[in-house]
Parts: sequence; structure tokens; C-alpha cells
Amino acid sequence: MREHTDEARARRAATHSGDDGAGLGRALMTLFTVFVFATAGTIHFQTPMLAELGREFAAEPVAVAWVPTLSFGGFLAGSLLLVPLGDRYDKRTIVFLKLAGLTASMIAMAAAPTLAVLAAASFLAGVCASVSQDVIALTAELAAPGERGAAIGTLLSGLFVGILFARLAGGFVAAELGWRWMYVISAAMLAAAAPPLAARMPHAPARTQLAYAALMRSLVRMLRARADLRRASAVQFMLGICYGGFWATLAPMMTSLHGVGPAAVGLVGIPGAAGVLVARAAGRWMDRSGVAPVVTTGILLVMAAYVVFGLAGLFVAAVAVGAALQDCGLRAAMVANQALITGTDPEARSRSNTVFAVHIWGGNATGAFVASTAWALAGWPGVVASGLAASLAALAVQRRLGARAGRTR
Repeated sequence: MREHTDEARARRAATHSGDDGAGLGRALMTLFTVFVFATAGTIHFQTPMLAELGREFAAEPVAVAWVPTLSFGGFLAGSLLLVPLGDRYDKRTIVFLKLAGLTASMIAMAAAPTLAVLAAASFLAGVCASVSQDVIALTAELAAPGERGAAIGTLLSGLFVGILFARLAGGFVAAELGWRWMYVISAAMLAAAAPPLAARMPHAPARTQLAYAALMRSLVRMLRARADLRRASAVQFMLGICYGGFWATLAPMMTSLHGVGPAAVGLVGIPGAAGVLVARAAGRWMDRSGVAPVVTTGILLVMAAYVVFGLAGLFVAAVAVGAALQDCGLRAAMVANQALITGTDPEARSRSNTVFAVHIWGGNATGAFVASTAWALAGWPGVVASGLAASLAALAVQRRLGARAGRTR
């Protein structure tokens, strides 16, 4: 199949889709951003509360770990199995169904009488939290072609801030009010979002009539047929290895090399969320200059982060600087790639987003495994080497497939 440049395909698809951006005004963009902020935290509140959960339910850490494991597993399942339905049915309907399920799961977690019930509710929360991917696809559908990058960047900024808020607020609320109140507050936030969404969210008619089984099979066909989707997904998978590996080994490294506890490790989350500051700017840059320079710069920032991490054994400050560089690079590449893949094929935005999200989460999980193994075998230098190797692989994929697309322009 003949390949095209990413930008050319995206512009051509947007032109023929009839998307003129008329359905995405400033008020709706703000509403969507606030909404994904509220949904993002639902699977991250437990991160600083795991010790409290263990004390209340008199459970060992290995048992408590099922709560975050099932919540993240649920998000992956929801992204893979439910988000593609956004091409088959009205995205507005799907958003409200997931919002109802997410609100119910927050209430169930707040009232959970046992750890098993809490874990089961966390899985449902993860499945329904995939609603953020439906909103991203709808935003790409409503945005004007020349503003799609900025719109996706704004939306992802809200998502990233929501994750940071969850990590900070979860610990504060658990300490001051008790962990159950965090889920009560979350349910209230979600319920408050429903009326304005009902008033302003437009309908998004189905783009295909494929049956569910055919819809799922089409994911593989899309990945085979679309060079832009293969490249963006492969790059984010490699960068996900870098990201997941760092956060999986940060705590043991800080304790082993610097003798600090969980509180200090948690503070790394602040510079580690620096990507919030560049997401919208990266989207605007992508709108002006195309995908390639933004993604390449993002990869180089992640590589620079791992060079800085190489000094983490000597200087604690290197951890904070490296975390900021990594997050900026990762988020810049993600904004540009996500704007690209959701703008290229208007008939399959939800499925494109599914393939992309599964690669991101798969990269995070792979990175946690690879870096943990490297830590056990070679210590922190092994972790740094694994991150550098993954970022170099991302650069190779970006340059190789980008050059191939350029030759077939």
C-alpha cells in the first residue's frame, strides 16, 4: 500500500470529512478539559493511600497492590474493548454511560466494606475511566484541522493536571479526612460535570456499521495499513518503557542510594509533571510545523533525561531535573502523535485512539518489568542503560519511518 506523509494524510482526511471545527467553541473546550481532569484522578487517588488501605483492612502490601493493579488493568481493558465503540455508536451516549459507571464505582469504593469489594470497584473504575479516550476522539472530530494539535494539547494538559492532583490530593485528604472521603469528593465532582455536559455536548453520529467482532479485527488491519499509526504507536511504546521504568524503580533507588523515604519520593511527582506546561505549546507547534519536529524533540528530551539520571547516584537534584525533562519530552511527543492519528482517518478516530492508548500502557508495563529486572541485575546503571536503549529505539523508529514516508510523498 502506498504510504503518504503524515501531515498530507491528516490534511486530506480533514478536508474530506467535512470537519470545520464549528462544534468546538471555547466553552465546550473548557468543559471537556475540566471533565478529563475529573476523570483522570479516579484511578490515581489510591497511589498515596495504599498504606492507609492496608491498615484499615489489615492487609499485606501484596494484597493491597491488587487495588492499583486492577484499576490500571481495567483502564487498559476499557481502552481496548470499549473505546472502539465510539466509531460504531454516538460518542455522546458512550460518554454518559461511562460517566454513570465511573460515578457509581467511586461511590462503591467509598463505601467498600472489604478489600475485595474495593478492588472489584477499582476495576470498574478503570474500565469507565477510559471515557477520557472517548472525549479525546470527540475533540479531534470537532476541532478545526489547523487547531487540532492545540485542542488535543489543551485536553491532555487537563488530563495530566488531573493525575498530579490525584497524587497530591489523595494523600492530603486521606491524612486529614480519611481515604473514603477522597472517593466521595471524586463522585461529587463527576456528578457536577453531568448537567453542563448534557447541555453542551453535541452528538457524534456513527462512522461505521461494522459488527463488534469486525470492529475489533479492524484494529489489526488499521495497524498494518497505516504507517502513521504504526510509527506513532511504536514511538510512544518505547517512550512508555522509559516512563514506566523510571517510576517503577524510583523509590528503591532513592532509598538505596540516598536513604530517603516515601515523602521525598512523592515530591518528585511535582517536577515529574512538568509536561503539563508544554502540552498546549507542543500542540500549537505541531499545528504550525507538523508532527516530525515535535516528536523528534520530545524523544531527544527523554534521552537527555536519562543522561541526567546517570548522575542521580551523585546528586539528588539530578532526579528532579531528569524527571522534568522526561515528562516534557514524553508529553510533547504524545500530543503531536495523538493529534496526528486522530486526524488522519475521520472514520476510525476511536479505533486509532485505542491502538495508540494500548501501546502507551503496554510500554509503561513493559518498562516497569524491564527496569525492575535491570535494577535487580545491575542496579541504577542498568535502569539508565535500559532507558537510553528504549529512547534510542524510539528515535530510530521516528527517523526510519519518517524518511520512508518522505520518499513516498
